[in-house]
Amino acid sequence: MTIQGLDTILANHPYFKEFTGEYLKLLAGCAANVRYGEGEFLFKEGQEADHFFIIREGTVALELYSPGKGPLILETIGDGGIVGWSWLIPPNQWRADGRASTAVRALKLDGSCLRKKCEADPAFGFRLLRKVSSEMAHSMDHMRMRLLDLYGKADK
Repeated sequence: MTIQGLDTILANHPYFKEFTGEYLKLLAGCAANVRYGEGEFLFKEGQEADHFFIIREGTVALELYSPGKGPLILETIGDGGIVGWSWLIPPNQWRADGRASTAVRALKLDGSCLRKKCEADPAFGFRLLRKVSSEMAHSMDHMRMRLLDLYGKADK
């Protein structure tokens, strides 16, 4: 078994392929390995959003709670996926629940740490913002399609 540093794990992730050397060290300095059991919440709607996740193994369901119906799944994110952008956008609160659908191994990146590093190095901040913005758009597209599947009606 080979033990890899967090910068190596990040370097091997497609999401961070454009980040090299010093930028990977900046990211790794804000990262930690975490595990969640099936059914555990990674975060809950309304809580402070001070981090995001890179899913290394397992699946996470993004859910909204509906009175009388219970949790509605907006999106399911699996191996290699990125969960969370609320750490970057004030008021930095989660807009949905994130629950482990299966056991999850992930990297958890500290949002406060990253925001400070982005302010100190605007070129790094721009690259990271561009990546997060791209992920936001991708996630919104997925949620839109899921909502159309759930609630769209065929024209007659």
